[in-house]
Amino acid sequence: MSKEEAKAISLKALVDKENNRVIFVESDEDFTDVLFSFLTMPMGTIIRLISNHNQPPTVGMGCMNNLYESIKNLDMQRFRTEACKTMLLCPRNGAEPQNKRLKLQIDDGELPRYFLCYTSCTLSGHKLLSLYPNAVCECGRPMDRTMELSEKTVKKLVFDARDRGVFVKGLTQFIITDELQVKPASTEASLSVVSKIGLMDCSAIEEYNIDIGVDEVLTLLRCSLVSKKPLTETLLKQNSAPKFGKEDFDQNIYVESTVEEPESNVDGKIHHKEMLINPKLAPDFSYENHPLGIEEGLQLHLTCSGKEHCGSYYKFQLTSDGEIPSGPKWKSSILTVKDPKSHFKEATRGGFVTGPTMFTVTDNLIITPISQVQHLSLLKKLKVPFSDIEERVVHVGSEKALRLLVASFVSESALTNTFLRELNLK
Repeated sequence: MSKEEAKAISLKALVDKENNRVIFVESDEDFTDVLFSFLTMPMGTIIRLISNHNQPPTVGMGCMNNLYESIKNLDMQRFRTEACKTMLLCPRNGAEPQNKRLKLQIDDGELPRYFLCYTSCTLSGHKLLSLYPNAVCECGRPMDRTMELSEKTVKKLVFDARDRGVFVKGLTQFIITDELQVKPASTEASLSVVSKIGLMDCSAIEEYNIDIGVDEVLTLLRCSLVSKKPLTETLLKQNSAPKFGKEDFDQNIYVESTVEEPESNVDGKIHHKEMLINPKLAPDFSYENHPLGIEEGLQLHLTCSGKEHCGSYYKFQLTSDGEIPSGPKWKSSILTVKDPKSHFKEATRGGFVTGPTMFTVTDNLIITPISQVQHLSLLKKLKVPFSDIEERVVHVGSEKALRLLVASFVSESALTNTFLRELNLK
């Protein structure tokens, strides 16, 4: 058995043979944890994983691939620091400690590393930590000590299988519908799903045993963004995720996003509910006046096993919230993440690109440095008469930013659908 096969997750799928669709799958915490981890992933990670997956890179992805490629193609000098480009192409996940424990690891990026100054400065001096290399501490020394986040340092004396899950508790069975609604497994829940899709003939139902690995999970990740039947397309190999255009957007043929209050019997089966319904950015990914107002998370601590002082012969650990060792032998220091988007201590929390500078953003979100020659070439390519050109000023607040985010996934005319068309959400 190969390493990949050993990591496969087994599912039981109930399939409607006549309509060739998945009614629901039954799973324990392993698959549910992987599915819930989608909610913690930064956009840059999702686009990178889907683009690198062995499938047509632009299927059903609107403009997001263009946006990602634009960042790759921009010269490093356009960014405030070298770390800025890395942050966008390979963003850190605020739920890294939890995702490291998933049975199926779909993120093929490098293992997260953390960079610190020498020990005394980090514990009792400037208390800084960098998520990226080549940083300089405020004391003037390079932050070149590399550490990885420690596993839980406090182990329970008696192993409880209910604690083995990552986001959901162990020993819990779930049913997951074709449109990815997760419910605790019960006769009532399964009958409700069957009734909802109007299935009357039990002879049309067949049970499948399916093993899924990394490839299937990556396909499911893509389908979850653009399809209303992601399990069917992933498990039954339909591979027919729609490719949306501006006509489809006008006709409201796109995936609607709905948020529902979880059932009370679901709450007790989740370890990290807040992390899933309100995921946080890794430190310093936000910036001043961010229109979406997304919060940051992941507080880190450096600890050492010394009573009075720490020396090179003591044991040091880097831990996250809730995993700080306790006891008289441990000394702990809360660390502040050094802003990777600035070389200067006094700099404000700005964005990623250097300024003042101007960029051209096309309707399908291709970003290039502004160029009058390219403007004329684009008009020629689009066959737009000069007499049809009109200059308009638009303002981007939280509402427009959210509309642009939705349009970038489900349309190839993201700017048109954000600023010139009224979005009908009925």
